[in-house]
Amino acid sequence: MPNDTPSTALITNDIVILGLIAATLGAVFWTSSLASFRKFYSIVPALLLCYLIPGLFNTFGIIDGEHSKLYNPVASRVLLPAALVLLTLSIDLKAVMRLGPKLVAMYVTASLSVVAGGILAFLLFQAVHPETVAGDTWAGMTALAGSWTGGGANMLAMKEIFQVDATTFGQFAVVDVGVGYVWMAILIFLAGRSAAIDARSGADTRAIDELKDKLAAFKAEHSRVPTLTDLMVIVGIAFGTVGLAHFLAAPLSTWFGANVSWARSVSLHEPFVWVVLISTFVGLGLSFTRARTLEGAGASNIGTLLLYFLIAAIGMQMDILALFDRPWLYLLGLVWLGFHILMLWLVGRLLKVPFFYFAIGSQSNIGGPASAPVVASAFHPALAPVGALLGTLGYATGTGLAYAMGLVLRSLAH
Repeated sequence: MPNDTPSTALITNDIVILGLIAATLGAVFWTSSLASFRKFYSIVPALLLCYLIPGLFNTFGIIDGEHSKLYNPVASRVLLPAALVLLTLSIDLKAVMRLGPKLVAMYVTASLSVVAGGILAFLLFQAVHPETVAGDTWAGMTALAGSWTGGGANMLAMKEIFQVDATTFGQFAVVDVGVGYVWMAILIFLAGRSAAIDARSGADTRAIDELKDKLAAFKAEHSRVPTLTDLMVIVGIAFGTVGLAHFLAAPLSTWFGANVSWARSVSLHEPFVWVVLISTFVGLGLSFTRARTLEGAGASNIGTLLLYFLIAAIGMQMDILALFDRPWLYLLGLVWLGFHILMLWLVGRLLKVPFFYFAIGSQSNIGGPASAPVVASAFHPALAPVGALLGTLGYATGTGLAYAMGLVLRSLAH
């Protein structure tokens, strides 16, 4: 969690950090294009390095991701919504809808498995190592469940509802980053091997392949060398929409919070929710207009570039060594996540779903709307809006699910 302790990092100037991150991304992509590094990048995806290297910078004190404003507000509040606009304006909405009920089933399973997994993990540790779940640990787990079924707003809602102690809340916030971000890194790594995974499981990937092929065909049909006008229009649409989204988000969130009784239960009182929703739906609206032809001038490439900066900004908050500070608490988080993965895998195997459904169902819960598009884009840029839409849905369901789990854990603890 952010605090007021002065930073001891070698680099504290965000402009310098931005330059370091940009140079790092450039180096990763440059080396990935070299024949001499082909074998290395066939094992370690470039996307994973863009996430982990900034984490190493933070871990070893080169930068201070905790105090930096590059993630919030720059990356998450500006670059993410801009990327969503550019990645959705070329989407084939009908093809996305054909991804079908199995994707929804995996999302619902992921949400319910977080709740069930939390309860099972609590019971397990209560039996084998009671000290781990002693005191108000149950309340901290409830706050974490808010994050793992929704997002930060849901986590804070649980903190207020169950009056979670600040120290306990801080400890589980670290578990959230440590365990959740490690899982995100694993999903990014496995995304590059999804074809082999799907072939082994016999999953039907026709709907995903159709979506990818349609986007590729549309891009090829309208492909052109972008002019300065093209680039200006692309940037104008992206950041103009971001400005509009932020302009509308504040009054909308305030009005809904004050006048709609159920708004807080679905986080519509949070401006960030509106920013994501407005950006996504403006992009979807543009996909039905001639603006869609901007894909031929590289709109999705620019959107993907912005996403990579978001990936690096997420990674630079991770302290890899902090994972060992409270091993039992982290072990609790890992066991909890393990239950979630096992339940999701069993349902996915039963339904024979593509690995993408498994990954995005999990990450849209564990990670939320800021990171679900990142994992989705690791499979294909065309799939990023699917991650955004499912991640945003978690804001609506997370509070209720976490609250129900909190009631169960409180009864088990007492």
